[in-house]
Amino acid sequence: MAGELCFLLLSLFCGITISEVQPLYEPPSQTLDFGYVPARVYDTSTYFEPGPIEILFRLVHSFLYLVQPNYFPQDLIKKLAQQNFGSTPADYQKPENIVLALQAVYYEIGFLVSATLGLLFVLLLPLVGLCFCMCRCCDNCGGEMHQRQKKNADCQRNCFATILFVASFVISIGVLIAYAANQHLTNQVKGAKSLVTSNFKDLRIFLNDTPGQIDYLVSQYNTTKRRALSDLNNVGPLLGNRVQEQLGKEVRPALDAALTMAGAIRETKEALENVSVSVEVLQEGTEGLQGNLTEVKGHLMDTLTDPACATAQAASICHAISNSLGQLDIHANFSRLPGVGPQLAKVNEVLKIDLSSLVQKGYAAFNNTPDLVLNQTRNILSAVPYIKNVLEAIGSNITAFTKTLPVQKILADFALYLTQSEAYVEDYFPLVEQYDFYRWLCCLLVCCMVILILVFYYLGLLCGTCGYDKNATPTTRGCISNTGGNFLMAGVGFSFLFAWALMLIVVVAFVAGGNVEKLVCEPFEDKTLFKILDTPYLLNWHWKHYLSGIILKNPNINLTFEKVYSDCKENKGIYTSLRLEHLFDIYEFLNVSMYTEEISLKIKQININLSNIVLLDEEGKENLLNFSFSGINEINFAAYLSEINKSVTKVDLLSFANDLEASADQLPKGALENALKGHANRIRMIHNQQVIPLEQAMSALNQNIRLLQRTSSELSGKVRNVISAVEHAQFLISNNASSVIVEETKRYMDTIIGYFKQYAAWVKESITMEVATCKPIANVIDTAVEVFLCSYVTDSLNLFWFGLGGCTVFLIPAIICAVRLAKYYRRMDTEDVYDDLENGNNGYHKENLYGIHNPIMTSSSEQW
Repeated sequence: MAGELCFLLLSLFCGITISEVQPLYEPPSQTLDFGYVPARVYDTSTYFEPGPIEILFRLVHSFLYLVQPNYFPQDLIKKLAQQNFGSTPADYQKPENIVLALQAVYYEIGFLVSATLGLLFVLLLPLVGLCFCMCRCCDNCGGEMHQRQKKNADCQRNCFATILFVASFVISIGVLIAYAANQHLTNQVKGAKSLVTSNFKDLRIFLNDTPGQIDYLVSQYNTTKRRALSDLNNVGPLLGNRVQEQLGKEVRPALDAALTMAGAIRETKEALENVSVSVEVLQEGTEGLQGNLTEVKGHLMDTLTDPACATAQAASICHAISNSLGQLDIHANFSRLPGVGPQLAKVNEVLKIDLSSLVQKGYAAFNNTPDLVLNQTRNILSAVPYIKNVLEAIGSNITAFTKTLPVQKILADFALYLTQSEAYVEDYFPLVEQYDFYRWLCCLLVCCMVILILVFYYLGLLCGTCGYDKNATPTTRGCISNTGGNFLMAGVGFSFLFAWALMLIVVVAFVAGGNVEKLVCEPFEDKTLFKILDTPYLLNWHWKHYLSGIILKNPNINLTFEKVYSDCKENKGIYTSLRLEHLFDIYEFLNVSMYTEEISLKIKQININLSNIVLLDEEGKENLLNFSFSGINEINFAAYLSEINKSVTKVDLLSFANDLEASADQLPKGALENALKGHANRIRMIHNQQVIPLEQAMSALNQNIRLLQRTSSELSGKVRNVISAVEHAQFLISNNASSVIVEETKRYMDTIIGYFKQYAAWVKESITMEVATCKPIANVIDTAVEVFLCSYVTDSLNLFWFGLGGCTVFLIPAIICAVRLAKYYRRMDTEDVYDDLENGNNGYHKENLYGIHNPIMTSSSEQW
């Protein structure tokens, strides 16, 4: 089955054909989107949850660990498997074989000792029971219906009853455990059909979906082809944009610098005009301010000559005002500043040529690169039909190759085999359920044996305890008490009859179930079992790796059971799990180099010339040089800044007016006071009407002078840098653009080829992780070993013998206590002498009443 399955999957992977289907959508970037490989989720879950009984399973596992604490003997099993036992009698006498046998015995020593004890129990208990019966027939071992009188009789009776009850209780727990294990196995067998059906369903999904997944992979080749043809049809815009983007790294900064310089020329002209206007305004304004201040100063001096200033109170105030009149004068003098007319004239001459339009022409010429590339790639467009034929030929070659493989026949054969297997399970599963019913019934009968013994013990304890009368003599005990004793002896009899058979069942189940748990289930869980199977030359002396020899017909390939199982457990593709590349290398088949060689040759024929692009002509460069020689840097910025940094007047007129008014308030009321306040108001009016506009004009002049100063700073060097950058970019376009075009053409070609690489990489990844994922194979193994063998059968079997074994072991103390306790419940034929004054007895019974000699005078020992 494994060979057919692998050949089937191999054929499916070979069956790649090209078909024209529309992709899910066209992604906007160079990354292709092939969508998702269609896949359905497998339904089978191998996770088994036993429920509350899991606690008992773990208890049994702990007990088995105590019996067999040794690790799984990998080396021992490998050596045993590689030895040749049984070919000749001498093989058993070889030293190495004897050593291996001793090692095996040492490993199994826990099971051997336990099984030996169990077999001794099986052999000795019937013998002890036979001797016990014979002794009872001879009135020994408690067969004599006579009970000795002892002082601690009540204590012994209670002690025996308690021990028997505890033993019976433990036996009851054991039989419940055994019954639970028996019922658990039956319940799981009834539900196993749905799990088997689920596995078959997953295998059918695995079989039916794989061809569709392969077809989907093949159909997505159309996405690659359409994108490649789309890029070829748009080679002008695509390649042109690439070339423009690379050249733009040098061209655009150079043109941006030239455009910035054109803006600087306009700003310089505006600044020069503003400076010229501002200086003119300031010169006229300061002249008018000077005249007004001189006039105010004369009027103040006239006012201060008033006789009122001669008084003692006003003399000092008038003198102070007179001394401050010298501050009423202008501070900044703009009449000596040189003009900027020559510089403005040169800049206006420069502006006669529109440098911005020249730069914009350069931008336009450079932005026309895609159109230039389009016009010069007409030969590539003529080759597009040829390249399309190449792409179609690739699909035709693959189709022709895959038609030679008998894919459909193998699919049909495997589907038929799967159908037959499923029908076989359907036919024989009722038989399995029937046999399981027989097994369940047999185990139930075994449990009933123990239950029968327990019934006698419990009835014996109940009747004996309830019917016991401490005032009654052994010969006068009641019927209920005597019945209790008889029940106990009946339980003892059945114990001797059944116990050895129960122990025999326990030993067989213990040896079988315990070894399966330790040698199969535990090593399967930690994958140690796979390491055994992967041992070189173990399963076949001529093959290093058995699995690769079966599947790949090459035993030297490192294909292991553990790796295949782990990969399938992770739901990887079977192509990767089984390393089918050794049968058919899909990676070599998807090698893009053999598909893209002819396409590369066609793309390499691209030849593009961009020498017609002019970024900035000679007139524009000369214009920049003329601007650098406009004489802006010759302006006496220090003189301007020196005057600008001065205030308009020597004193703040508002402060002067306020002080003057305050001084007038100190004078006596009269004409002098009023005159001084009038002059203060006049000074305020001069400040508002003349000083404030002059300050605003000075602020504007300051901004424009500083702008001109910044512009003039290293102006010639900046212009040379701009011209150098433009010339360098022009040189790159005219002389080195070919290398850029070659590089971008190569990248463009790599983009086209990259589509094929993306498709190949996607197919490889999909085959590895998504196509024909082999989780159902791992599920089948888990279902057979971990679920059915270990969880269903072995755990239930081990729990059954564990419970039954506990019952059987505790039957021994139960037998002893039941025999001893029955003496206290049964009615005796004879009895010892009792001192019973309450009944009027003198303490002795007559010998002729019982027909035997009274033994109390001759023996004080007690017999059964």
